[in-house]
Amino acid sequence: MSGDSGFVGRSPVNAEEVLQEARKALYVMVGFIALIWAVQVVNWAMSYSPSAHYAIVPRSVSHLGDIFSAPFLHASWQHIEGNSGPLFIFGFLAAYRGVRKFLVVTLFLIITSGMAVWFFQKPSFMTVGASGLVFGYFGYVVVRGLFDRHLIDVLIGCVMALSFAYLLTSALPGQNGVSWLAHLGGLVGGVVAGWVFRERGEAGESAIEPGRGDGLSDTAVLPGAGGRKQPAGGSLPGSPRSDLLKELDDLGL
Repeated sequence: MSGDSGFVGRSPVNAEEVLQEARKALYVMVGFIALIWAVQVVNWAMSYSPSAHYAIVPRSVSHLGDIFSAPFLHASWQHIEGNSGPLFIFGFLAAYRGVRKFLVVTLFLIITSGMAVWFFQKPSFMTVGASGLVFGYFGYVVVRGLFDRHLIDVLIGCVMALSFAYLLTSALPGQNGVSWLAHLGGLVGGVVAGWVFRERGEAGESAIEPGRGDGLSDTAVLPGAGGRKQPAGGSLPGSPRSDLLKELDDLGL
């Protein structure tokens, strides 16, 4: 069925729907940041004992469920300050096309990042922090446009990749005091999530809008083209230029 994006629902397709989802995404991320800061205040007031009790402990079956609590805990004020900005930016960009899908992607990233630490981290280390989610959202934002074939998202992904490429160094071994495994698990999970939760059935969908008859009312016959009709705007339906113009038009730009 055209526009079907799987079990997480259909993605917004016009400017009004995109803006509505973007507002929801903004509220969700403001709430998320407020929540982790509230948890940090309690954590600090309790001398960081929650971080010690609910951190990910590698290969400890009794602490396996802590992969779901660790992203909300931080080891210091500097730790949460360093995570909050990128978390808000990448989280919003990951959520603005659909909050329902974003929540499923978030759960997926928590699992991939947490399990990478649980399986492969040294036993003497305990891990907390939202940086696995930061890297997961980053990977998801970079690849989502390619898999969903939204040219606006491709451009956003390129800008994010170029602007924050330095983050990838934190997903490599040898970073003292940094859980590079959480970063790597989140990053790989973000790329996989981009594929697993991609929109299905929209590729090749016609750019012709309802109420336009046969869709050829705004066409012109090009000289030397064998009488072939082309949109008056100068680009064929399905071409990269046509797709980009449709994306901009959908967003009201």
